[in-house]
Amino acid sequence: MTEDVWTRWPSKEALRHEGVSTPRRLLAWFARLVVFGALLWGAFTSSHVHGWGAAAAAAGLMVAVFLAWAYSRTTLGHWLWPSLALLTALLGVAVAAESGGFRVPALVIWCAGAVAAMERMPLVAALPMTAVALTSYAIAADDPWLTTLATTAGLALAGYVLRLDAEGRGSTIRLLAQERAARAAEAESAALAERARIAREIHDVLAHSLSAQLVHLEAARLLIERGADRERILDRVVAARGMARDGLTETRQALSALRGELTPLEDFLAHLVRTTGSDAEVTITGDRRPLPAEASQAVRRVAQEALTNARKHAPGAGVRVRLDYGAHEVMLDVRDSGGSPGELTTTGGGYGLLGMRERAELLGGSLRAGPGEEGFVVTLKVPV
Repeated sequence: MTEDVWTRWPSKEALRHEGVSTPRRLLAWFARLVVFGALLWGAFTSSHVHGWGAAAAAAGLMVAVFLAWAYSRTTLGHWLWPSLALLTALLGVAVAAESGGFRVPALVIWCAGAVAAMERMPLVAALPMTAVALTSYAIAADDPWLTTLATTAGLALAGYVLRLDAEGRGSTIRLLAQERAARAAEAESAALAERARIAREIHDVLAHSLSAQLVHLEAARLLIERGADRERILDRVVAARGMARDGLTETRQALSALRGELTPLEDFLAHLVRTTGSDAEVTITGDRRPLPAEASQAVRRVAQEALTNARKHAPGAGVRVRLDYGAHEVMLDVRDSGGSPGELTTTGGGYGLLGMRERAELLGGSLRAGPGEEGFVVTLKVPV
């Protein structure tokens, strides 16, 4: 941890001064203008400024500005050795200015270099460079030792405070970016989950409706192959048409369910038993209450699939449907009385039970399907 503190660069967000308010930006530009004005004033008010002296002052000023700009770019890229070289060159310009009699520009460059080193470089490199810059300033300033000590300490502290402020702002920006990314990922995940839910609802409706139609159409095909009378074939075709019409109704109901508009579950089961034409009885136990939309839809789809399977695999068998409202879960039990397999047993894709089980597990529930004492039993349990 100690090594990381000493060798860590300020973040690029901190070095770019992202998130700085407009007043602070104006203040920073004002400080730069003050420094630049001090350099101009010190360079061109000296007694040496005449002839070649003026040209040397202008050239030195341009070199100092270029080195400062280049230093800001290399520190932004976290390039240590180029940054050290540029800052060393900038301090060398200050030494040259002091040697040439341009004392004020030299002092300004040393002070600015010390602050910039503390603010923009790793501490392991910043502290030596700051020490060199402030030592040069202390030697050249020729002020009382107490004044020099206070000034150098204040400059070092100012650079470190600016560093901490920039790092804190950079951390805030990174956390804000991470939070935005997390929210975007959460919104995308929610959208994908909603799409999956809609696809699952529509799939279940179509699977049930088309499976029921397939039962009747397959029966009609078998009747035609066996030369059955027209009335029996027509009954099957009419039943298939009815299943198609019911499928459209169920699709509308599924869309209504997705909008939160659900008919009472008890009414749905009673209607389902009537429309399937099964010899079925419905029993409701427990304290009736509204269920969450997902749980209610699971019960409806499992009931549809179970009744379709009973009609297909045990035609004419009696079916008992029981819905039990428990304290912490709702249970649907669908069982038939058994019988000889129908002619349509091999029709369908065989994915009904798998789809029902997946739906139950998505809600944290369970589904059991298998032979019972008499026929086939499907039991769904969903927590509510």
